Amino acid sequence: MGVRVGFLGAGLIANFHALGLFESGEDVAFAGVHDPDHARAEEFAAGWGATAEPSEAAVFDGCDAVYVCTWTSEHERLVAEACRRGLPVFCEKPLAFDGDRAEAMAAAVEAAGVINQVGLVLRSSPAFGYLRHLVADPAAGRVMSVVFRDDQYIPVQGMYASVWRGDKERAGAGTLLEHSIHDVDILEHAIGPVASVSARSANFHGLDGIEDSVATVFDLEGGGVGVHTTIWHDVMERPSLRRVEVFCERRHLVLEGDWDGPLSWTTTGEEAGEQVLAGDALREACRAAGVTTVNPDAAFVQAVAAGRAATPSFRDAVRPHRLVDAIYRSAAGGGSPVRP
Repeated sequence: MGVRVGFLGAGLIANFHALGLFESGEDVAFAGVHDPDHARAEEFAAGWGATAEPSEAAVFDGCDAVYVCTWTSEHERLVAEACRRGLPVFCEKPLAFDGDRAEAMAAAVEAAGVINQVGLVLRSSPAFGYLRHLVADPAAGRVMSVVFRDDQYIPVQGMYASVWRGDKERAGAGTLLEHSIHDVDILEHAIGPVASVSARSANFHGLDGIEDSVATVFDLEGGGVGVHTTIWHDVMERPSLRRVEVFCERRHLVLEGDWDGPLSWTTTGEEAGEQVLAGDALREACRAAGVTTVNPDAAFVQAVAAGRAATPSFRDAVRPHRLVDAIYRSAAGGGSPVRP
């Protein structure tokens, strides 16, 4: 039998990871699943050949590695239990409500010596991977400007059905922490480190402590500047979308799809003019350039099977948490610049 994987939480994101495991071709067995909504756990179990368990303990008892896909307020407690049992753990993002708690969780898994991975999946994206490759190319020159927009209909409704995301006691905050921690992570990973931030936030839905619009101006350590905007709206006909535009000294890039593109770019002096990659062609370009693009769920179970470290780790997640903290501090202070 392969790696027995248990799930705590059986919502949309748990099904996303179950699909990733299924498509990975790895030797994986779906073990127990527990969710406070037992009907949801039963549905997950029926779909993936798992067992709907009456308790978290039963899931822990029956698996070799565990996915924590609950609301954010439960992450720290459940990761602590995985550490106590010496179980490898994959925890969804955000790890916690703030950087100090994320730091404590990273320290806990390191002290326990358990394999750990966090759901910052955009690091595995072919589109962002190739964007990173093109930005790092000396022919592009230095990054001058970045415009990054992320929008999604507020996930208390529709296919997300995450009512808990409207409750600050369970979610901690709104669109920036719960959704766009992905963005601040991939911004630094693919484009460059952030030196300072200045932000404003708004709350249109009237959910206490759950902001639904944040705009951040940031300075890059390399001298460039940028703007990041994240919105939770009510246009349910619109899918979750990201658009990134990067101006380097000698290259202009536009990313429209955060996984398969299209990614287009124009470089001064190149006769080819604008170039565009998407889908299979983008993946092939990544392979040719040595850009690593992996199924993050396959990477986790491979690490578990081999007994080696997984990536991105909890430690990798601390920095984006610190950036999110800085953005919230700036917004609370009326937009004053804050260094993360």
